[in-house]
Amino acid sequence: MSCKLLQTLTTAVLCLCIVEAATAQLQVGFYQRSCGFAEFVVKQGVRAAFIKDNGVAAGLVRLHFHDCFVRGCDGSVLLDSVGSPKAEKDSPANNPSLRGFEVVDSIKARLEAMCPGVVSCADILAFAARDSIEMAGGLGYDVPAGRQDGRVSLSDEANANLPPPTLNVDQLTTAFANKGLTQEEMVTLSGAHTLGRSHCTSFSNRLYNFNANLSIDPTLDPLYASQLRQQCPQGGDASLVVPMEATPATADVAYYRAVATNRGLFTSDQTLLTDQQTRAQVFQNAQNPFIWKSKFASAMVNMGKIGVLTGNAGEIRKDCRVINH
Repeated sequence: MSCKLLQTLTTAVLCLCIVEAATAQLQVGFYQRSCGFAEFVVKQGVRAAFIKDNGVAAGLVRLHFHDCFVRGCDGSVLLDSVGSPKAEKDSPANNPSLRGFEVVDSIKARLEAMCPGVVSCADILAFAARDSIEMAGGLGYDVPAGRQDGRVSLSDEANANLPPPTLNVDQLTTAFANKGLTQEEMVTLSGAHTLGRSHCTSFSNRLYNFNANLSIDPTLDPLYASQLRQQCPQGGDASLVVPMEATPATADVAYYRAVATNRGLFTSDQTLLTDQQTRAQVFQNAQNPFIWKSKFASAMVNMGKIGVLTGNAGEIRKDCRVINH
């Protein structure tokens, strides 16, 4: 066994042990006695936002992911910057692409009116991500709760921990292993790209001046590349966005079918075909919607356990944007 592989496996085992220790106090129905309507209130808030704009589902799922990969699922992505250093939400990896903050604010305000100081912002994110997936056509699932909110949020940590869209399959596998997640869970959670839209700047490197010899990434379907070039002209408006795949408001396997036909939007999407195991998972998911939806629900539960704060390790913020004083 190579030293590199041994180091990766050791890191993954250590992260898994940390996750297991930290999640000992998480439980389904955590607020049943302290705030019995908590999950219902979250679902109501998500539904109201979804009716106005179904794109909010992608935003809330992404908020939960970006929260969990930095300092664990502690609501730190919701904190506003106060002076310097900047908070996570203002890092280049998050700004201006993250959205859904106002939905969380609205839900939190209602819960504070009903059950002050009881429901954490981190748990609201976990519930809201689940509800978003369900409303977009995915499977609902039980969310173990009891997370506390963190008091630290640093832009540099977001840049260091969030996997950029330029990673290859080995780099992605390592990034997820560092959070205690398997390669299969990495492929499964990549399916979250079935929802939402992306800024052109996140993949324009594949369309223009790809390398010294090629203008366009050769792994990109030529017709799709031509379409993307029309939607994202070189040097165009940085705010331009395109759908991640053909059905951006529906949690389905269109993402995997796109990747299978060389229409994955990001390098980190298309790279899943370069490894025998991840390639097999792409084709299995593309052909079996229910299997992917089931695996996705399970992977979301596991992701929601990364580095959580429980007991007295954190706090229950009164306002998700600021720590308590």
